[in-house]
Amino acid sequence: MSTFTIDSATSRATPTPVPGKRMTVPAIRGRKQDGVTAQPVVMLTAYTMRMAQLLDPHCEMLLVGDSLGQVIYGLPSTVPVTMDMMCAHGAAVVRGSWHALVAVDMPFGSYEGSPEQAFASASRILKESGCAAVKLEGGEAMAPTVDFLTKRGIPVIGHVGLTPQAVNVLGGYGARGKSEAEAAKIVGDARAVADAGAFCLVVEGVMEAIADAVTAAIPVPTIGIGASSRCDGQVLVTEDMLGLFERTPRFVKRYADLANEIGAAAAAYREQVLDRSFPTPDQTYRPKS
Repeated sequence: MSTFTIDSATSRATPTPVPGKRMTVPAIRGRKQDGVTAQPVVMLTAYTMRMAQLLDPHCEMLLVGDSLGQVIYGLPSTVPVTMDMMCAHGAAVVRGSWHALVAVDMPFGSYEGSPEQAFASASRILKESGCAAVKLEGGEAMAPTVDFLTKRGIPVIGHVGLTPQAVNVLGGYGARGKSEAEAAKIVGDARAVADAGAFCLVVEGVMEAIADAVTAAIPVPTIGIGASSRCDGQVLVTEDMLGLFERTPRFVKRYADLANEIGAAAAAYREQVLDRSFPTPDQTYRPKS
């Protein structure tokens, strides 16, 4: 994978990339051949340049998710997220990455009206952010839009199962597919979106057996989140995985406890400011002798 070094003489974080090629849509699509994925696809969310720099060497894909509405802006759901937010954060992540394919979520209201509306929104995201693909939620109803976009040069990631933008219709963020009818609909939605040209598919918040059925049913990679270890890849919200929030969904595994570490660092800083032990001579400008 690509790696980078930091030139501290010129910037807090100026990556110098090792020559290499960024992951491409065909490369991700090609991970799954004849229904088998030899190496799972690793995806994490990123919303800022610095986080992208840190995650990029470890991921095939970075997703600028509309979850930034809750994670970055403190919004109650993803519904209020705007195109301006997605374009700005998408551009930051592209600037901070060199290896991973960067995909950007299309926010609620930017694509559902018509395929033409979706094309206008998606083309703006690609132009302003420099990302390689967009992601949109929805199943069979969105298949014509996926087809319209892909035939016009816009790579699309699908998203079925729990679709957070539809939280008001779904009535919450609970797992989907508990009834036979709903399970069959999710599998049908996945087939429709894949047949329409999506190069991979996020499967979120579904019963494990449904994720397995979707993975077996479609020829493109499935990216699970709250789904199954047998999906063709996995994605998590990075801030959840790093332990930056007190509450996380059941499907999240915490790989760090940064919330407590940050709190401890801030407490130590406060103590040293109050007792005047910071700054020390090492952090103070003085005339050269």
